Amino acid sequence: MRRQRGIVLLVSLMLLIMVMLLGVSAAQLALQSEKAARGERDRDVAFLAAEDALKDAERDVLASGAAFAPDCATARHERAAPGKAPVWQAVDLAGAACTLPYGARTAASMPTGEGFLPFKKPQYIVERMECHRAGDDASAGAAPSYCYRVTAIGFGARPETEVVLQSVFSKPEGAP
Repeated sequence: MRRQRGIVLLVSLMLLIMVMLLGVSAAQLALQSEKAARGERDRDVAFLAAEDALKDAERDVLASGAAFAPDCATARHERAAPGKAPVWQAVDLAGAACTLPYGARTAASMPTGEGFLPFKKPQYIVERMECHRAGDDASAGAAPSYCYRVTAIGFGARPETEVVLQSVFSKPEGAP
């Protein structure tokens, strides 16, 4: 009888330790899931901001005929020469030197900096390129047609979250 008294205490302590370890691992799993969900939400915010910047740039080009940032006017009207990087790869998209902020020329507004909103406005850069439409004969000496490559960067609620999107579009026939 004397030997059995200590065994019950030891078994109950082992069970308590196992339950505590299960609780700690469940709490860690919940925290990791919450961090992943927060990161995904932040990426979605940045993605939507970049999409808005693409549409803003397209509206700008359709309305004005050009949306080139004045600081980078050189080498922005044509495709990069063979062996050279395109302009969108050579500039700091998150900086302000060669990019335009959302709404700079269209007067569109975007709230930023609070809650789940982007911490700053998205930026974009527009490059005009020669392109050939279906049915065009490039060798016939006709005037070249142009299309526009828009590269936009959107930001999440946290400064380290960035999403870069790119689209190529051309103006409809008869647009200025």
